[in-house]
Amino acid sequence: MKTTINNSNDTKTSQQGSHYRTCTLCEAMCGVEIKTQDNKIVSIKGDKQDPFSRGHICPKATALQDLHEDPDRLKRPIERTPSGWKEISWEEALNKTADKLNSIQKKYGRDAVGTYLGNPNVHNMGAMLFGKDLLHALRTKNKFSATSVDQLPHHIVSHLLFGHQLMIPVPDIDRTDHFLIMGGNPIASNGSIMSVPDVRNRLKAIKKRSGKVIVIDPRRSETAEMADQHHFIRPGTDALLLLAMLNVVFDEKRCSPGKLKNTTEHLYSLQPVVAPYTPERVAPITGISAEDIRQLVREFCAADNAVCYGRMGCSVQQFGTLTQYLIMMFNIITGRLDSPGGMMFTHPAADILPKSGKGHIGRIKSRVRGLSGFGGELPVSALAEEILTEGEGQIKAMVLAAGNPVLSTPNGMQLDNAFSKLEFMVAIDFYCNESNRHADIILPPVSALERDHYDLIFHTLAVRNTAKYSEPLFKPETGAKHDWQIFLELAHRLKSKPTVKDTINHKLKMALGPQALLDLLLRTGAYGGGLNLLKGLSLAELKKKPHGIDLGPLRPKLPNGLYTRDKKINMSLSFFTDDIKRLERHFFDNKQHLNVKGSLLLIGRRHVRSNNTWLHNSHRLVKGKSRCTMMIHPTNAEALGIKDNQTVKVTSRTGSVNIAAEITDELMPGVISIPHGWGHNKEGTGWKIAEKNAGVSVNDLTDELFLDDLSGNAALNGVPVIISVGKRRKRNRRATDATTR
Repeated sequence: MKTTINNSNDTKTSQQGSHYRTCTLCEAMCGVEIKTQDNKIVSIKGDKQDPFSRGHICPKATALQDLHEDPDRLKRPIERTPSGWKEISWEEALNKTADKLNSIQKKYGRDAVGTYLGNPNVHNMGAMLFGKDLLHALRTKNKFSATSVDQLPHHIVSHLLFGHQLMIPVPDIDRTDHFLIMGGNPIASNGSIMSVPDVRNRLKAIKKRSGKVIVIDPRRSETAEMADQHHFIRPGTDALLLLAMLNVVFDEKRCSPGKLKNTTEHLYSLQPVVAPYTPERVAPITGISAEDIRQLVREFCAADNAVCYGRMGCSVQQFGTLTQYLIMMFNIITGRLDSPGGMMFTHPAADILPKSGKGHIGRIKSRVRGLSGFGGELPVSALAEEILTEGEGQIKAMVLAAGNPVLSTPNGMQLDNAFSKLEFMVAIDFYCNESNRHADIILPPVSALERDHYDLIFHTLAVRNTAKYSEPLFKPETGAKHDWQIFLELAHRLKSKPTVKDTINHKLKMALGPQALLDLLLRTGAYGGGLNLLKGLSLAELKKKPHGIDLGPLRPKLPNGLYTRDKKINMSLSFFTDDIKRLERHFFDNKQHLNVKGSLLLIGRRHVRSNNTWLHNSHRLVKGKSRCTMMIHPTNAEALGIKDNQTVKVTSRTGSVNIAAEITDELMPGVISIPHGWGHNKEGTGWKIAEKNAGVSVNDLTDELFLDDLSGNAALNGVPVIISVGKRRKRNRRATDATTR
């Protein structure tokens, strides 16, 4: 289908000179100074007056300009027609969308509509505050998001232990002197479930105060390169390592919960559970020697301030939820939770926890496989089968919001096929990507620089208590709509017979917008005036501080801050008992961990110039040598007859990709690594730079049946693959277009 879209830009800047705001492209919340002249951006630099990021930015910040000015960015609604895409009015687009969704639910039932929310929604204040209105209006149980290919284990563990899915502690990096990082690469990610700008210098500061940084990872990542120690670990065995570490704590009588002793009941009930997992027993499987395991524990316990942190590599594996639970147990029994320099909780200025769901497990289950949902969402690994499997409750239509699940969820080819079978799809996105190319209507919101911003989630996960509000830099084009306006407009139209009350509520929300809710959150928060709404921190006060405000270091919060009824940490050991038995069978009884003959284990990797697929249409972020390569250890390359930069075929149960090999000792033997988010080689998308830098999708290899059984989270790491050798290609620097030079 051809595209006939006019993307002329009549946007005007709201001011000339310097504008200060927060970068919204990852979790770090770096402050940026954007200089404009004659309605154009002339530079984006780090804001040296931002008390949190201290002038630091990463290369991604420049993409704020690229995304805003991108000629491929959609600015008006478009509809699929037999002759191609055509622009339609907002009124027509919203009415057609609501009518179609209503008709499908009337014909097949309310669960016939599915929803998928991508990660940019969490970086969007309006989407966070009003996205739920659309979900409530649809009343479908078939809700999916990027959560279940990412941080779902964190939410479940926090829900069980602390009583709320968003009560997630973060490392107090600025005061720790012993930082143990498992499966995380904060130098590339700028922190993850740990908002931490300028992380490299913060890690260096640990070493300057005679502390240690230790990384456990199958790859010697950018963070591991600067660490004091790095230990390779076999993918998927982190839970075994942690069981052995806990074994050593109890065996050597290093259990020292301190003040948590009276906050945590039945702490010592963990001791008999970990007793069988001695360092000697797990060492051959994990690849870390028994001596090193004991040394890891002894050094950690000897440090004055220590913290153990695990991230993506720990979460997206077969025992991801168990691993995150054991990390928390290790911090608790060594007295590192809620302690300066350990794992601590924030006191956010705008606290959304009291106003959001605490989480619930298993209230809904997927129709086909019976996978349990959490917090009202189903695991996204079930999405394709819920579309393709006929019967009552089959998904017939999808609503996508700022997501590209074909490239970001397991077995993307199956999902791509499933999307092609839908009766209707609407996407709220400003690109036509590999997923929403199947859409019937695309509703494009304004760019990040055309809306105001406050990080509701990431201030809750920051390594310091901070607050910052960003005014819009640009005025949107006439008639353009924000994400939150689209959500509210659709939600109102989905009501077949709106009452007078419904209409008044809708008009009130449209008039007040996110600012009014943010102001209320600030006034009633930890730094507000309490019952006196005229005192304390407010949005008006925050607007006077364009660089943001520092509200001090993290401080103790327990037990009063807990959301459990008895104000105690719930050990929840019974929830994890069966999974420990599954782990025992997997590694010791059935030995399912042993490789299929000739196979290697696939892991992902992160790069500082990439976060989601939007950024692959930024010429500055994709220029230069291709980053979409298959890393492989020299030993494995030699055994397979692979030369550097040679094209190889990688095959899993779900599919195959052809990709250039990158031979490096960064990886441990037996492991290969392919980055996430690439694969821009499908017909009908609307982003030219991404298409010229297509790469391959690692999620053509990941498996929707390969899950963390305890949570349903996708196991993207540890997937067995077979490598076969193709022809060697010439090495060159891959150009995109003239603008990259």
